Amino acid sequence: MALSFCGNDRGSNAYSVDKGVLDNGCFVDALNLVPHVFLLFITFPILFIGWGSQSSKVQIHHNTWLHFPGHNLRWILTFTLLFVHVCEIAEGIVSNTQMESNHLHLFLPALMGFIAATTSVVYYHNIETANFPKLLLALFIYWILAFITKMIKLWKFAEASLGVQYLRFCITALLVVLYGLLMAVEINVIRVRKYVFFANPQRVKPPEDLQDLGVRFLQPFVNLLSKATYWWMNPLIIGAHKRPIELKKIGKLPIAMRALTNYIRLKDSYEEQRQKTEDPEKSPSIWKSMYQAFGGPILLSSTFRYMADLLGFAGPLCISGIVEHLHNSTEIDRTNKTANMTFGVFFMSSTELLQNTSVLAVLLFLALVLQRTFLQASYYVTIETGINLRGALLAMIYNKILRLSTSNMSMGEMTLGQINNLVAIETNQLMWFLFLCPNLWAMPVQIIMGVILLYYLLGDSALIGAGVILLLAPVQYLIATKLADTQKSTLDYSTDRLKKTTEILKGIKLLKLYAWENIFCDRVEETRGKELTSLKTFALYTSMSIFMNAAIPIAAVLATFVTHAYIEEVRLSPAKAFASLALFHILVTPLFLLSTVVRFAVKALVSVQKLSEFLQSDEIGDDSWRNGEMYMSLEVGKKYKYHGDTKAINRKGRYRMDNYEQPMRRQLRPTETEDVAVQVNDGFFTWGSNLSTLTDINIRIPTGQLTMIVGQVGCGKSSLLLAMLGEMQTISGKVYWSNKNRYSVAYAAQKSWLLNATVEENITFGSPFNKQRYKAVIDACSLQPDIDLLPFGDQTEIGERGINLSGGQRQRICVARALYQNTNIVFLDDPFSALDIHLSDHLMQEGILKFLQDDKRTLVLVTHKLQYLIHADWIIAMKDGSVLREGTLKDIQTHDVELYEHWKTLMNRQDQELEKETEMESQTTLERKTLRRAFYSREAKNQIDDEDEEEEVEEDDDDNMSTTTSRRSKIQWKMCCRYLSSGGFLMVFLMVSSKLAKHSVMVAIDYWLAAWTSSNPHNQSLADPFLNATNYTQNDDTQISQHLSYVPVFIILCGAAIALCLITSLTVEFLGVAAATNLHHNLLNKIIHAPIRFFDVTPLGQILNRFSADTNIIDQHIPPTLESLTRSTLLCLSAIGVIAFVTPAFLIALVPLAVAFYFIQKYFRVASKDLQDLDDSTQLPLLCHFSETAEGLTTIRAFRHEARFKQRMLELTDTNNTAYLFLSAANRWLEVRTDYLGAVIVLTAAVAAIWSTSQSGLVGLGLTYALTVTNYLNWVVRNLADLEVQMAAVKKVNSFLSTESENYEGSMDVSQVPEDWPQHGEIKIHDLCVRYDTMLKPVLKHVNAHINPGQKVGICGRTGSGKSSLSLAFFNMVDVFEGKIVIDGIDICKLPLQTLRSRLSIILQDPVLFSGSIRLNLDPERTCTDDRLWEALEIAQLKNMVKALPGGLDAVVTEGGENFSVGQRQLFCLARAFVRKSSILIMDEATASIDMATENILQKVVMTAFADRTVVTIAHRVHTILTADLVIVMKRGSIMEYGKPEILMEQEDSLFASFVKADM
Repeated sequence: MALSFCGNDRGSNAYSVDKGVLDNGCFVDALNLVPHVFLLFITFPILFIGWGSQSSKVQIHHNTWLHFPGHNLRWILTFTLLFVHVCEIAEGIVSNTQMESNHLHLFLPALMGFIAATTSVVYYHNIETANFPKLLLALFIYWILAFITKMIKLWKFAEASLGVQYLRFCITALLVVLYGLLMAVEINVIRVRKYVFFANPQRVKPPEDLQDLGVRFLQPFVNLLSKATYWWMNPLIIGAHKRPIELKKIGKLPIAMRALTNYIRLKDSYEEQRQKTEDPEKSPSIWKSMYQAFGGPILLSSTFRYMADLLGFAGPLCISGIVEHLHNSTEIDRTNKTANMTFGVFFMSSTELLQNTSVLAVLLFLALVLQRTFLQASYYVTIETGINLRGALLAMIYNKILRLSTSNMSMGEMTLGQINNLVAIETNQLMWFLFLCPNLWAMPVQIIMGVILLYYLLGDSALIGAGVILLLAPVQYLIATKLADTQKSTLDYSTDRLKKTTEILKGIKLLKLYAWENIFCDRVEETRGKELTSLKTFALYTSMSIFMNAAIPIAAVLATFVTHAYIEEVRLSPAKAFASLALFHILVTPLFLLSTVVRFAVKALVSVQKLSEFLQSDEIGDDSWRNGEMYMSLEVGKKYKYHGDTKAINRKGRYRMDNYEQPMRRQLRPTETEDVAVQVNDGFFTWGSNLSTLTDINIRIPTGQLTMIVGQVGCGKSSLLLAMLGEMQTISGKVYWSNKNRYSVAYAAQKSWLLNATVEENITFGSPFNKQRYKAVIDACSLQPDIDLLPFGDQTEIGERGINLSGGQRQRICVARALYQNTNIVFLDDPFSALDIHLSDHLMQEGILKFLQDDKRTLVLVTHKLQYLIHADWIIAMKDGSVLREGTLKDIQTHDVELYEHWKTLMNRQDQELEKETEMESQTTLERKTLRRAFYSREAKNQIDDEDEEEEVEEDDDDNMSTTTSRRSKIQWKMCCRYLSSGGFLMVFLMVSSKLAKHSVMVAIDYWLAAWTSSNPHNQSLADPFLNATNYTQNDDTQISQHLSYVPVFIILCGAAIALCLITSLTVEFLGVAAATNLHHNLLNKIIHAPIRFFDVTPLGQILNRFSADTNIIDQHIPPTLESLTRSTLLCLSAIGVIAFVTPAFLIALVPLAVAFYFIQKYFRVASKDLQDLDDSTQLPLLCHFSETAEGLTTIRAFRHEARFKQRMLELTDTNNTAYLFLSAANRWLEVRTDYLGAVIVLTAAVAAIWSTSQSGLVGLGLTYALTVTNYLNWVVRNLADLEVQMAAVKKVNSFLSTESENYEGSMDVSQVPEDWPQHGEIKIHDLCVRYDTMLKPVLKHVNAHINPGQKVGICGRTGSGKSSLSLAFFNMVDVFEGKIVIDGIDICKLPLQTLRSRLSIILQDPVLFSGSIRLNLDPERTCTDDRLWEALEIAQLKNMVKALPGGLDAVVTEGGENFSVGQRQLFCLARAFVRKSSILIMDEATASIDMATENILQKVVMTAFADRTVVTIAHRVHTILTADLVIVMKRGSIMEYGKPEILMEQEDSLFASFVKADM
C-alpha cells in the first residue's frame, strides 16, 4: 500500500477543496503541522550554534538558577501536553488501522507535535539557565500559532456536530486548553520580566543561597524534572565511588532549612499561641504552633500522597483490562464504520481506546512512573519538613536550657538525663511522627478505595477477605506495642551488663593477678543471660510481626476466593482474579504500616507532653542588670546599670571585653567613698523552695582588691557567689553592680566543667588568642608538665569524649580559663580543693596575687585554706547562710578575737598537715604518672594497626585511587559467613530451606489460581462451540464439580504457605539470637583472657564500644535487615522467574535492566555508607554540646557567653541536618531509579505478553508479579547498604576475636603441684630477662636474686627502672623469654596460670574495688568463713567502720568504691591480700596514694600479721623500706645494688644512700 499523507481510499477524493479549503479535514491537519515545523526550524540552530559563547555573568551555580516566573506550572503543562500528544498518536494509529489505505495525516501532525513539545522544553531550560529572555519570543509565537491552528480544527469538528463521545474531539479540545494556558504563562513572563515591549527590562539577582557556593543542597533550586528524579544528586553519588564524601562536600544548608530560620518560625507561632491562651497557667499548644509553622508542606505532601495512592489503583485495573481484552477480538465490527466516517476518516469512540491492550500497557507504565514520582515527592517533602521541625525544636530546647533556673537543675526537677532524652529521643520521635503522619490520613482512604474496588470486582466475597484483614490489624497493633516494651527491658539489662563489663575492664590487672577473671566473667554472663532471654522475647514478637505481615494477604486471598467459588454463580475470570490479587497486595502495606503509625502517634503525644512541660518550667529571675529599667542609685559611689535585652549586653560585652583599657588611677585603700564593684543590700535568696538559703546579706566587694569568703562546709559560700551572679531566686533585697563591671564575670565553679574541645580552646574560651598571656596563665596554673604529657600537647581533645584528666588537672584548667579572660571581675569558687599543697601555693602566688593584681582585677575567692587569709584585702566570714563578719584581717583581729583565735588553731592544724603532705610524694606527680601510663603505649600502638585507622586510608589525588575504591566497594561476604556460622549451621540450613520452600509455595498458589481461573467455560466455549451447544445441561454440573475440584488444593497450598511463613520468620530471628549469643560469649572470653599488654595498647573506649554499640547492632539490627534482604531478594527473583516462564521474550529485555540495576546499587551503596557515617559522626557532637551546656550553665551565664554557645549549637544542628538531608535525598535518588526500572519491567512484561500467545491466566500471573517487583527492588538495595554498614560491627568484633590469649595451660599438671605450695616462700631469680611484647626491647635484663623464706625485701629505683615489671614477672604476666623464677622449687613458667596466681598475693598501687558487697570484694570465690573475713578486716583496721555500715559484710560498695575514701580503699585491698593466706606477699607502691596515718597502719600490719611470710615491697618513698632485711636497687632494668639497707647506707657513693638523702 502506498504511503500518502491524505490516504488514497477508493472513491474518496482526498485532495479536493470543493467545499472550501478548511472543510477538507486533511488540509486542516496539514495546517496543524506548520507551527511545529516553525518551532523546530527556529530553535535547532539556536540550540546548536549560540550555546558555547553564552555564560552567566554571576559566578553561582548558574546551571540551577531558575530565572523565569511560572516555572513549575510550565513544566507541568508541558508534561501534560506530551501525554495528550501520546494519546493523540495512539488514537491516530488505531484509527488508521480501520482505513483501507494509510492516512498519515491521522498521526503525523501529532508525532511532530510531540517532538516540538519536547524541543520547547529543552530550549526553554537552556534559555532559562543562561538568562536570555529575548529568545523566549520564539516560544511565544509557537504557542500562539499552535493555539490558532488547533482552534480551527476544533471549530470544524464542532461544525460537523462531532461531540464528546468521540475521542479525537476530546483530545483536540484538551490541546486547545493546554496551548492557551502555555500562552498565558508566556505572557506572564513578559509582564514580570518586561524583556520585550517595555523600555526598561527588569534586572534580577540570584537567590542568596545560590550566590554562596558553600550551599550544595540544590533540591529547592533545580528545575522540576531534576527535582522529581533527584538528577542533581548524580555527581555526588557517582563521585562517592572515587573518593569518600566528606563534610566539605555536602556544604551548608540553604537558608530556608537552617535551624535558625525554622526556630524563628516555630517560636513566632508558639508566642502567638501563648498570647491567645487567656489563662497563663495553661501552656500554649505545641501541636497548634507546629501546624501553624509547618502545616503547609505537610498538606502538600498529603496531596502528593493521595495522588500516588489513587494512581496506585491504576495497576490492578490495567492488568484486568489487558487480561480481559487479550483474546477478545480486537477487530471492531465494521458495521457501524460508515456512521463514524466524517471528513473521510474514521472516528473512534472514547471507550474503544481503552480496550486496546497496547494502549493499556503504555498507560500502565505511565501510571506507575507518575505514582512512584508522586510517592517519592511526598516522602521527600515530609522528611524535609521533619528535619526542619527537628532543627527548630532543638533550638527551642537549647534556648530554654540557657534560661533554666539553676534551682531547677540542682533541686532535681530537671535532671541532665531528662534534658538529654528531650534532645536525643523526644525530638526524634516528633520528627519520625512527621515523616509518617501523611499516612495517618492517606491510609484510611487507600483502604476504603481498595475495598470498594474489590467489591466491584468480586461482589460480597470481597468483603470477607477485607474482613479477615481488618480483624487481624488489632493483633498487629498489640504485637507492635509488646515489641516496644520488650525493647525497653532489653535496654535495662544491657546497660547493667555494660556497667559490669566496664568494671571488669577497669580492674582487669587486679582480676588477672588474683586469678579471678572467670568469676567476674560469669557475673557478666549471668546478666547477659537475662538480656538474651529478653532478646528472645523480642525476637519472638518481631518474627510474629513479620509473620502477620506475610500471612495476612494469603489468608485474605484464601478466604475470598474460596467463598467466591461457593457463593457466586459467575465463574472467576483470570482478569478479575489477578486484579483482586494485586489489590490485596496493595491493601496489606497500609494495614501493616497503620499499626506502626498509630504507635508513633501515641509516642508523639507523649513527647509533646514532655516538651511542653519542659518549655513551661521555671526560668532564671530577672535582675536589675538583666531587665530594662535604668537605676540611678544614690548609694555608695554612683553605680550605673546596663540595660536592653540580654542579646545587646552580650554583643556589647563581647566587643568591650576584648578592648577595655586597664583602669588608670592607682586605687586607694578601701574607704567608704571608694568604688565598690558589687554590693548586696538586705538580700534574702533562695534555691526555689520558699526557705531562704541566704538571709540578711549586706556585703560589698571592693574594686580591684582580693576578697576572700571563708566559712565551714555548707555555710553558703558558693551560694553567695551565685546570688551575686543572679543565679538564685531573690526573695527581697538588691544586688548592685557598678556600671563597668557587669559585662562578663570570669567564674570558675567548684565542680570543674570542661568543654569537649582542645586544652587551648578550654582556656581561651572564645577570647582571642594572645600568646604571652596564654603562656603566663599556663605557668601560673603549672599546667605545662601536664600538657607535655598529652599526646598532642595543648591541641589534645579533653572532656567527655576526649582524654580523661584527673580532678586536679581539670580544676587547674578551669582556673586558667578564669584567669585568661580579660574581665574586670573574677570569681573563683574553692579553686584549691583538688590540688595538693605545692600547686595551690604556686597558684596563689603566681596566679592569683601576681597575675590578677597586676591587672587590677577585682577578685572574689572562696576557700578553706585559712593560711592564705594574710593575702586578703577584704574578708567575708560566713556562717549558716548569713554573714558573720566582714572587714580586713586587722579589723577582725581587733574586733572579734574569738574568731581570730579559732582561725589560728585551724591554721596550725593545716600547717601540720602541710608538713605531712610535703613528705609524701605529691598527688600531682601521681596524677601525671597515671597520665603517662595511659600514653606510654602510644609507640607500640602505632606499630599495631588499629582497625579504625586501617579504614582512614589517606586519599592522595591520583595514585591510590584504586585502593580506596576496592576498600569501599566490597560488602564483607567473609563477615556474612562469619555471622551466619556463629548462628550455627543447623539454623542456617533451616533458614535457607524454609525461605526457598516458602517462596516456591507462594508461586505455586498464584500459578494454581491462574490454572483454576483459566479453566472456566468461556475458554471451552471458544475451543469447542458444538460441545457447548449440544450437551449443555449435563456439562454444566461437571463444570461446577470440576471447578470446585480446584478448591481443596488451593486451601492446602495456602495453609502450607502460612505455616512456612511462620517457620521462616522464626528461624531468621532465632538464627540472629544464636549468632548474638555466640559472638558475645567468644568476645568476652577472648578479651578477659588476653594478655595484660593488650589492655595497655588498646584504648578502653574502643573495647567498650565492641560491647555496647557493636553488640547492640548484632543483637537487634542485623536479624531484621537480613530477613528483609532475603525476603525482598527472593521475591524479586521469583517474580522475574515467573515472568520469564510466562513470556520467555522478557529475558532479552532483562539484560540491559540488570546492568542498569547493578550500577545503580553499586554507586548507591558506597554513597549511602559515607552519608550514614557522616550522619552518625555529626550527631554525637550535637548531643554532647547539649549535655555540656546543661552542666556548665552557671559558668556560661556568668561569662555571658550565651550567644556564642547558641551559635555553636545552630552550627552543629545544621551540620547534622545537612548530613541527614543528603542521606534521605540519596535514598529518594535510589528509590526513584529502582521504581522507574520496575516500571520498565512491567512495561516489557506487558508488551511481551501481548505479542506472545500464552494463556490469559498466565499473563495475569506474570503482570501481577511484575507489579510487586517495583515495590521490592529498592528494598533489596537499601537492605544491602544497611547490612554492609551493620556487618562492620561483626568485623570489629571479629578483629578482637583474633587476639591470642595468655597460655593458661602451663606444662605441669595441676595434680603435680602440692596443695599447700608455696610452703616457705623462698624465691630464686636466675638470669631473668623480661619484655612486654616480642616487638619491644626487654625491660629486665639478666636479673639475679635470692630471697629467703620470711624475708622482708625492698626494691627501689627511679620511675621506669623496671620495679613494677619485676613484680609482674612473679605472676607470669609478662613475656619471660630467658631465665626463670623458682618459688619453693617449682619454675613458675611451667605452672598453669590459674594455680600460680591464686597462690600468691599482691597489693597494687591503685586500690580497685568492684560494685557489689564488701564480701564480694574480699572473697569473690566464697571460700572463706565470715570469721576469717572479720579477722582480715580487723588487721586492716577496718572492722569498726564495716560494723557500723548497714549490712556489715554485705554492705554495698558503689561503682569503683566511690563511697569509701582512697585510704580506706587501700586498706580494703590489704584485707583482701590477707584473706588469701599466701606465704608470699608483693606490695607494688601500695602506699603511694594514702596519708601518713594509714601508711603507718600498713607498715605495722606488714610487720606483725605478715611476720612469717615473704614480703616484697616495691617502694616509692625509700624511708618505707629502711627497716627491710634486704634492699634491691634497680636501674634501667638491671640490679645495681643488693644488700642490707644499713650496709648500703654506709657507702657514701651508693645509689641507695642518694635516694635516702633525697627523700629525707
